[in-house]
Amino acid sequence: MQVGENVIFHGRVTIGEDSIIQDNVIIGSSEDGEVEIGEKAVIRSGTVIYSGVKAGRNFRTGHHVLIRENTDIGDDTLIGTNSVVDGNCKIGSNVSVQTNVYITAYTKIEDDVFMGPCSVTTNDKYMRVGADLRGPTIKKGARMGANSTILPGIVIGEGAIIGSGAVVTRDVRDGVTVAGIPAREIKQTWREE
Repeated sequence: MQVGENVIFHGRVTIGEDSIIQDNVIIGSSEDGEVEIGEKAVIRSGTVIYSGVKAGRNFRTGHHVLIRENTDIGDDTLIGTNSVVDGNCKIGSNVSVQTNVYITAYTKIEDDVFMGPCSVTTNDKYMRVGADLRGPTIKKGARMGANSTILPGIVIGEGAIIGSGAVVTRDVRDGVTVAGIPAREIKQTWREE
């Protein structure tokens, strides 16, 4: 494992073989919980990973990424530069999260999802302190365009496409493309069987 300068490990941290941890990275926190990162990971400079995070093999971050507690991330997943993953999220394998993405707490992202630059998920329908937080679910193979926004509790169907700049206020069926504010179905991408 290669470890850069000014890297801080707090608590129990396990990192797989052939991994690279660049300068000024913080992994773990004073809270209970272990951090487990698989082999061949690349954690770029300025990244902060809280306790209770598990990430699979070939996990990569861009620069200045924040990943909060109790988040599970699969194999071959990228979390891009300046992105934030709030706590209690589940992110699958082969997921590509581009630059400046915000993934709110309690979001579920299945395998093979693409999240374009500056896309956002939300979890607080009433914007109140103490509200019941419900993150969205983004199913396998869905793609979100740049600057798209998914409202709390929404389900994005398998293979769905969310157009750039769309604001998704309702569930999106499998295999359709939606666009606009609010997002409306514009075409069937593939047929459900």
